[in-house]
Amino acid sequence: MEKNFRIGNGYDIHRLVEGRKLILGGIRVPYEKGLLGHSDADVLLHSIMDAMLGALCLGDIGCHFPPSDPAFKDISSLTLLKEVHNLLKAKGYSVVNIDSVIRAEKPKLKDYIPAMKTAISEAIELEATGISIKATTMEGLGPIGEGHAIAACAVVLLST
Repeated sequence: MEKNFRIGNGYDIHRLVEGRKLILGGIRVPYEKGLLGHSDADVLLHSIMDAMLGALCLGDIGCHFPPSDPAFKDISSLTLLKEVHNLLKAKGYSVVNIDSVIRAEKPKLKDYIPAMKTAISEAIELEATGISIKATTMEGLGPIGEGHAIAACAVVLLST
């Protein structure tokens, strides 16, 4: 049987605020601020989900998990990622690999990346070796560089 491949990309950005936990890649990262959003505002998982949905032309996470729906208030993005993964499986697809970048001035994320890869791996039934997570700063430029926000982008390859 011939394999069918689809590729998608995703991007997300959220404002950093006091009084919220910082959740990235499905894990809690110790920091004095967290990301503001209706769910846990995990920009990494949001960008990955948007890439997965985009690869199959299924819209974005706002279409599937609207911020106007109280059912998604403060929900773990890992829960949403599992739902998106189930959608892909129902369409006969699986994730081949993920390449992603987190853009954050602070906190430094290098030490948390292995745990993020494990959390994502377990959620979507993909070996951690198929998940790339990189972290970079914005060299003090713009809202991310000034410490007001964190963003992430991801590219996902799917196959049947």
